[in-house]
Amino acid sequence: MHRRSPRVLRRLTRRLASSAAFALLAAASGMAGVAGLAATAAPAHADSGTYQQVTGFGSNPGNLQMYEYVPAGLPSGAPLVVALHGCTQSADDYYDHSGWPKYADLWKFAVVFPQTTTSNNIQKCFQWFDPAKDARGGTEAASIVQMVSSAEQRHGSDPHRVFVTGLSAGGGMTADLLAAYPDVFAGGAVDSGLPAQCATSLVAASGCQMNNQNLTPAQWGDKVRNSYPGYTGPWPRVAVWQGTSDYTVYPVNATELRDQWTNVWGISQTPSSTQSLPGGTTQSLYNDANGKPAVEVYSISGMGHGLAVDPGTGADQCGSTGAYFLDTICSTSYTAKFWGLDGSTGTDPGDPGDPGDPGGGTPQCFTATNYAQVVAGRAHTSGGYTYANGSNQNMGLYNVFVTHTLKETSANYYVIADSGC
Repeated sequence: MHRRSPRVLRRLTRRLASSAAFALLAAASGMAGVAGLAATAAPAHADSGTYQQVTGFGSNPGNLQMYEYVPAGLPSGAPLVVALHGCTQSADDYYDHSGWPKYADLWKFAVVFPQTTTSNNIQKCFQWFDPAKDARGGTEAASIVQMVSSAEQRHGSDPHRVFVTGLSAGGGMTADLLAAYPDVFAGGAVDSGLPAQCATSLVAASGCQMNNQNLTPAQWGDKVRNSYPGYTGPWPRVAVWQGTSDYTVYPVNATELRDQWTNVWGISQTPSSTQSLPGGTTQSLYNDANGKPAVEVYSISGMGHGLAVDPGTGADQCGSTGAYFLDTICSTSYTAKFWGLDGSTGTDPGDPGDPGDPGGGTPQCFTATNYAQVVAGRAHTSGGYTYANGSNQNMGLYNVFVTHTLKETSANYYVIADSGC
């Protein structure tokens, strides 16, 4: 258990802009994707926790490596995020540039960074196109789920608030994991990625990247339903991020992902609402029957192939630029909020809505330190102690060391629910 070594830190500060082409497929296939590169910048966020490799997390049938970031003061019952790198990348790259450590520190959740190597795939791609590796029980998918179980056991993570995100090939694997393990993942984000089970062979993978597959929403939805036969829900909530000028994973993939997951949810392919966001981004929301977004699609005008980041110190700024980390908008911030990691909304698929949501009524629970509960407006202080708003139950000392779960039983009325929500 240790922080990064000085050698690693020196290596990171010396890192130059990569000139390697980003390949979504194995080099043996002869099909390489190309994207614009940006000069590498030093990470803008000074992390307060620990980033390290974890060994012995399971039988590891997929021969993957596990890295994780654990923020200081992580409470028991916190969420867990799995973040999958793209081809030619590493766990270090995703840790350095994606912005996930910033929000892990801010909102207190752990992040697992799986890593594949050239021994699995010459371009270090997660193999989203191979059913022996990406299906339920497939080798790589099983290794990632073992990482989740290991993190849950060691950190006391909330098994109902586990999320997965990934870029490109990592995005394709993300979609496959959401389809194969909807009982493990409450939500996902596919960044410049592909629909679940779009390809079942290396030969077919190129066609998925570049061409419309001409499937109906129901046919796309069946690929999810057939990934875990007999499963009837709840289904993960899915965010889709796509650049309009992506010529590695063409924008049609975002449309197919939308069709796939709205069909799984049984909702319309017509947006419930749209709005403009920074970076030339259009956000389209697709609400469930309770008026809560089940699918979100973010289309970024003019962006090529990569993960959208926005270096800076603002609340909604994150990450640093590099190869396939493109300066447009902080996708990580919007994704984390969509999942409710900031405590503003609940995204547990079993929760039909917050008390104020249309059609809602199920009490919402928030696990955080006393300090964070007060900052979020769910509690207040008096004489050095913390009290739940509404019920005025004594939560103990006002500090970052005491953690409680608060249940909101009505508007701004909270009760301590440490024994379960």
